[in-house]
Amino acid sequence: MKKHVLFSAAMVAAMTASAQTGEITSNRGENWLSQSGDWGLTFEATPLINFAGNLFNGNTNNGGVGLNNFFSSTSSSGSQVVIGGKKLIDANTAYRGRVRIGFGSSKETSLVDVAPLPNPLPTFPNPIPQVEDVMKSNYMAVQLGAGIEKRVGSTRVVGVYGGELNIGLGSSKTTYEYGNALSNDNQGSRPTEMKDGSVFSIGLNGFAGVEWFAAPKISLSGEYTWGLAMMSEGFGETTTEHWVPSTTTPNTGSVQSVTVEGGPYDTKNNSFGIDTGVSGARIGINFYFQ
Repeated sequence: MKKHVLFSAAMVAAMTASAQTGEITSNRGENWLSQSGDWGLTFEATPLINFAGNLFNGNTNNGGVGLNNFFSSTSSSGSQVVIGGKKLIDANTAYRGRVRIGFGSSKETSLVDVAPLPNPLPTFPNPIPQVEDVMKSNYMAVQLGAGIEKRVGSTRVVGVYGGELNIGLGSSKTTYEYGNALSNDNQGSRPTEMKDGSVFSIGLNGFAGVEWFAAPKISLSGEYTWGLAMMSEGFGETTTEHWVPSTTTPNTGSVQSVTVEGGPYDTKNNSFGIDTGVSGARIGINFYFQ
């Protein structure tokens, strides 16, 4: 009877130990693995991979492992960093989220000759007077994701799997300011504002991968995804100003502004797909703390 009790106690202890994570310690007594109640912060490692490749071969166009999210970026500044976080509600389960909230703008100023040109034209060394034309561009991009993660294993290599819901919004606009006002002596037509179509994206995907704890509470992770993605991008808008001569009073007129949706080269896009993450694995660096 005593042997049966001891055997049963040993089995329970072994099963309990195998179900727990966070029992591996360093030589200094630091816990290597994440534990129940920990908060986690994840940084996408793609920019670091790109930088390392550029450093070794001098090529500034190295492609890294894709971020593998469902969002279309309205920024033209390359790969954007998406920050992720998680909360371990027990040793084997975590809530996770991802966020990118970006705003950007640029301004380009150029000098052009005054119009109409003075009569007579200035002669050397006096230059023709010039004014400034200004082009301003700005964009907004918001990407949000939330999901649940299950964790398997009690060694430095931990398996992860789960599901995520992702939503993205984006827009961009360019405005033009001219140093030469339209007039009867400077007639014409020109754009004053161009809006790209607003972008809305939504994705629901499952993921599976591993985390390798390289140091206490610090891990490298890699994940693949599979799921569905939908994206919608509307028509853009172009606002144009032009000079309209008066039909009753000679040498006078007025500036009129017209806004048109779309254009000869503008398109409205809708897409849907169910597939694996075609841009590759999502590589991350994870930090855990209480």
